[in-house]
Amino acid sequence: MQNQPIYPENALIMAPLSGFTDLAYRRAAYRGGCRYAFTEMVDAASLAYANGNGEVLLKRGEDESFLAVQLVGSDEELLKRACAKLNERDFSLLDLNLGCPVPKVVKKGAGAALGKNISKALSCFKVLAEESRFTLTAKLRILDENDPAPTLELCSGLVALGAEALTIHGRTKEHFYTGEVKFPIIRAVREAFPDIPVIANGGVNSRASYDKMRQETGCTRVMLAQGIMGNPWLFRELENDALPPTLAQWREMVHFHVSEMVTLYGEASAMRQARKIVHDYLKGRGFPSILRAQANTLNSMKELEELLASADIAQVSGTIRKILI
Repeated sequence: MQNQPIYPENALIMAPLSGFTDLAYRRAAYRGGCRYAFTEMVDAASLAYANGNGEVLLKRGEDESFLAVQLVGSDEELLKRACAKLNERDFSLLDLNLGCPVPKVVKKGAGAALGKNISKALSCFKVLAEESRFTLTAKLRILDENDPAPTLELCSGLVALGAEALTIHGRTKEHFYTGEVKFPIIRAVREAFPDIPVIANGGVNSRASYDKMRQETGCTRVMLAQGIMGNPWLFRELENDALPPTLAQWREMVHFHVSEMVTLYGEASAMRQARKIVHDYLKGRGFPSILRAQANTLNSMKELEELLASADIAQVSGTIRKILI
């Protein structure tokens, strides 16, 4: 066990978001105040067989002082092989995903399905403990909305195998990313494991929801996920009570983010991927629907610059209106 915790008190951590948290996304988040970030979730089978876009997923910038990687998978041999590949790289820690509820993950017995199969989950984590050279953590969902015992059983096994931090999403697999976050279950984990960081996750997208999460769970460390989509400034707003961005700051951030994507993927591929990114930046800020339609058909940086130049929104005291749901 480390002398110092992985994450300090009051740490805000960016979740591994599949299809989003690449190097470009992380660099935008760093500008918004993020200090602790993850790669996208990496499939153990794809990494073991060198399929897919693993090189881009695992790319670490020279400016990233902290970067964690998260594996998803339920085949112990593939997890072992994936660990061997990751051991050749440089990461701050390795996390096992026991919480992803997406059907294509769950149907393979991985993610949230693996989390519900406690004995199998612990066998998979044991592989990481034996094969990985990195500090190990796990991210999971609560297993029962009312009874903390199943979740505590899984957490106890993970800690016994060497998990040095636990991130708890306060919803069950069945509720995906909506519905009430069950604070008492997260609090039960926090109280059961006072010697390691327990990170609360689920539904934090504003100062009010952040304060409530901390108060109700007793966790000082919080992981941000969907709340930062299109709003990288949330880190600074929560940490320093900073104001939302001005229109000029908003334009600069969107341009920076997409420019980083072009550097990473080339313009044609980047612009196809950037459509959803720009749409997130537009959402909930009072923009006219025509701009959202433009975002869905972006093909070049020139078109993005035209969109940004034409942006005209409702402003309150010089700041962009941000309605977080």
